[in-house]
Amino acid sequence: MGIVDEDIERVRASTDVVAIIGEHVALRRSGSRWVGLCPFHAEKSGSFSVNAELGLYYCFGCQAKGDVITFVREINHLDFAGALELLAGRAGIQLRYDNEAQSGAHRRRGVLVEAMGKAVAWYHQRLLNAPDAAAARGYLRSRGYDGEIVRRFKLGWAPDDWDQLCRAIEVPADVLRDTGLGFVNRRDRMQDSFRGRIIFPIFDVRGDAVALGGRIMPGAEGPKYKNSPATAIYDKSEVLYGLNWAKTEVVERGEVVVCEGYTDVIGMSQAGVQRAVATCGTALTERHVALLKGFSRRIVLAFDADAAGQNAAERFYEWERRYDVDVFVAAMPPGSDPGELAQRDPVLLEKAVSGAVPFLAFRIERLLAASNLSTPEGRARAAQAAVDLLGEHPSALVRDQYLMQVADRCRVDPAHLRDMLRVTQGGPGIGGPGRVLNRPRPRSDEGDDRSALMTLRLAVQRPEEVADLLDEVLFDDETHLRIYRSLVGATTFHEALTNADPDVVEALGRLAVEDADVEALDVVARLVERAASRVMVQLEMQVRAADDPMVHQPRMAWLALRMERLRTTTPSRELLYELVAFLREWAGEEAS
Repeated sequence: MGIVDEDIERVRASTDVVAIIGEHVALRRSGSRWVGLCPFHAEKSGSFSVNAELGLYYCFGCQAKGDVITFVREINHLDFAGALELLAGRAGIQLRYDNEAQSGAHRRRGVLVEAMGKAVAWYHQRLLNAPDAAAARGYLRSRGYDGEIVRRFKLGWAPDDWDQLCRAIEVPADVLRDTGLGFVNRRDRMQDSFRGRIIFPIFDVRGDAVALGGRIMPGAEGPKYKNSPATAIYDKSEVLYGLNWAKTEVVERGEVVVCEGYTDVIGMSQAGVQRAVATCGTALTERHVALLKGFSRRIVLAFDADAAGQNAAERFYEWERRYDVDVFVAAMPPGSDPGELAQRDPVLLEKAVSGAVPFLAFRIERLLAASNLSTPEGRARAAQAAVDLLGEHPSALVRDQYLMQVADRCRVDPAHLRDMLRVTQGGPGIGGPGRVLNRPRPRSDEGDDRSALMTLRLAVQRPEEVADLLDEVLFDDETHLRIYRSLVGATTFHEALTNADPDVVEALGRLAVEDADVEALDVVARLVERAASRVMVQLEMQVRAADDPMVHQPRMAWLALRMERLRTTTPSRELLYELVAFLREWAGEEAS
């Protein structure tokens, strides 16, 4: 289903290709053609030619070509529908879709976007001119935001009043509600959603205003940030703040810098890094990566990648493979964020971005830098922890390159590390082929503990997403198992706190306040995979000890197939249910 063909032709026929291209290229007439410097590659002689009669362009230098829709797609980095909708809006053409529901949804989107645009303009003017915004203007100046920054990012001010916006922009109540701009209060009156806040408008990649972020003034009561809810025009899992402004620079530099917040993007801009975007109150998602892939293969993370590494390593590696992107990390000074560092030391911020290193390299360097490499014991612990990190990467070639670096830093024989890595991955280990060293896998914050703790954090904070997937068999650490049992044995979290042992109560308290902004299925899948790997090692040992090894082969093949699916596809509840049921059955057999 798509836009009606007749409307596509109407847009082409109604659009002056010379006028559209002339907004980006200085064209001059040459006979029946128009020529200029190509906007798609650097050149000194005009090899870019436009045929106004046919509505086509062609570059004899780089072979860029197409019609006015193609040009708008390429110059604005839009998809076909986005480019067509932009041109249709300029031409005053109402597009129709070959499905009535889709056509209605498109019209509704236009209404909501128009209302959001009115709100952004109204808030912006309030910040620039309203007397009640004087304190907000002063605060922004104290943060180094001058008039140019305020105007560029369309910053605004929401007055601390009940319904000034609702009355001012004159749109229907249902539109205010469906954009998240207003809501019906207990007095059955429409009330502004944002009050007493500095407004950061959020635009989609086309440049349409779709949502708002509001920061409270220092000293005021309430959460620091308030964001628009999910609406028909806004989904935080696929919108990136600042991409509408950054996309041209991203394409030219072949790199996008991903931050955590609005002020980080603005700080990056002040430091001269114009290719920064930010997630809007959520972790980086696969849809974000799919969107960024259309602009650049190199994605630089400019946030606390230690935390990201603890929870997202496998996702990052999978995204690198699936979308053919490279994930790098800017080594920010501890305790600093881009917005703060831009004010304190913009040169250092730019260096952190330009010196970004691959995700795995960053994690290993942070691990080794925090380790005591002056003693044999410290080097051994660091080497084991580094092997755990290496084991998470899917490429054997990449693993081996970093393994050599770890061996050098820890003064360990590379062959010994390779043996340790094979044990970590459930293969033959020390002692040669066909023999696995029978010892428990050493623990680290990057291993089983991390997966279990994040899963328990979800069980505390978002139990409706994970409770049906969990079982005792997933937890092989006694403390984690006791925490899990305290939750399962209680009807409320308060009851679990009341009845648990003191050390479990302390752990539950931490779990309740720590960050749990992660993809629940990914986290549980990680824990299930580790439990399944432990069982696979045991099965391999039984095969080697059995008189008839083929007895265990069907079960091993079944488990190996599902573990591979877990590693290479997006986790599904059905697959996790299967594996947990298998693990429960295995545990029952081992106990009998």
